[in-house]
Amino acid sequence: MSKQKQAQLRKDVMPYATSQTKKSVIQIFNTIIPFFLLWFLAYQSLSVSIFLSLGISIIAAGFMVRTFIIFHDCAHQSFFKNKKLNRILGTITGVITHFAFEKWKREHSIHHATSGNLDQRGTGDIWIMTVEEYKQASKFERLQYRLYRHPLVMFGLGPFLLFLYENRVNRKDARKKERLNTYLINILLLIAYTVIALTLGWKAILLVQLPIAYIAGVLGIWLFYVQHQFEDSYFENESEWDYVKAAVDGSSYYKLPKWLEWLTGNIGYHHVHHLAPRVPNYNLEKAHQETPPLHKATTITLKTSLESIRFRLYDEDQKTFVSFKEMGKMVKDKGKRTIQTGKASQTLRS
Repeated sequence: MSKQKQAQLRKDVMPYATSQTKKSVIQIFNTIIPFFLLWFLAYQSLSVSIFLSLGISIIAAGFMVRTFIIFHDCAHQSFFKNKKLNRILGTITGVITHFAFEKWKREHSIHHATSGNLDQRGTGDIWIMTVEEYKQASKFERLQYRLYRHPLVMFGLGPFLLFLYENRVNRKDARKKERLNTYLINILLLIAYTVIALTLGWKAILLVQLPIAYIAGVLGIWLFYVQHQFEDSYFENESEWDYVKAAVDGSSYYKLPKWLEWLTGNIGYHHVHHLAPRVPNYNLEKAHQETPPLHKATTITLKTSLESIRFRLYDEDQKTFVSFKEMGKMVKDKGKRTIQTGKASQTLRS
């Protein structure tokens, strides 16, 4: 795609980057209020059946994910036109979703500015090693990476690490506003958990709140993972990196059933979101449908997205993700070719 066409594509999407107060307020009522109602219903259901409560908790976790999308839009200043309203609602939804608003806002903006840039990895993204980096890494670094990329760690322990550590601690270079916001959310969370424990008991925390937060965490990590970790995703060194190509070619269109699309706040239109982060979640689908060049984005479904679990390393030569097994086979084959070349050279000399 030429630079002229890229500029035109961004221009075509900009009309959708306008928040509508009415739609935003409706989302608050059809997302956050049902979340609390489902939470209370899950708690009340404990007296009937723990399995009934868990079933309701799974639905509540879906609404927690949808609440996170509101939080996410507030971080992009796209949910309301007013920056102060975005900051206030972002902090409130940060408590509900257990994310530090200002901290995540800054890290996520860096993610958008560097997504797909091999020379700018490490902030607000998932750890990705190239094949060559992995081959050059020490045994300890390889072990760390293998553990990090293992599904049981990423999706099993990931939510705990995210909620209990990463979202609770400020970075060393955090600004004062960012630090204070993290402290505020941490204090509000501590108060919320204390009130729940004192009024409803520890059972409400262990059997209702933790399952909801954990399931929502797993779903959230999966959504973030799968929308940048598909086979032919876009990655380039900084000298070749391009923002529009990284957005359209490096972010997938996750085609979900309509009910899941609604529950995940249309975040499946991730290519649109990366192209124009100021487009609110309720305009993403329309922007995609009415902008033909965006239809060429890589489309993944629930079924095909499961393939991404095996992706571990990015192969710069082939421009694709590979598994550890595939990387091992590549190294083995290369070694065989080297030996054969050496034998052939020796034969010719003889």
